[in-house]
Amino acid sequence: MVELGTGLIALAAAGAAAAGAIGTAWAQASIGSAAMGTIAERPETSGSLIAWLVIPETIVVLGFVIAFLLAGKVA
Repeated sequence: MVELGTGLIALAAAGAAAAGAIGTAWAQASIGSAAMGTIAERPETSGSLIAWLVIPETIVVLGFVIAFLLAGKVA
């Protein structure tokens, strides 16, 4: 039988990964559409705008790190 605390930690790990992924998708949708419109008007800005697209990916990485730390408490 699995203890309640272990199950809640597992749910928290899943929530951390899922929330990070959903948050990143939402941010990149907004940033991506704005960046493409800007690049269409001023192509010389493409380098700096691609960097803005990469920044939300750190949210996913941090979500996975938290999920792995929590999963380590379960095992």
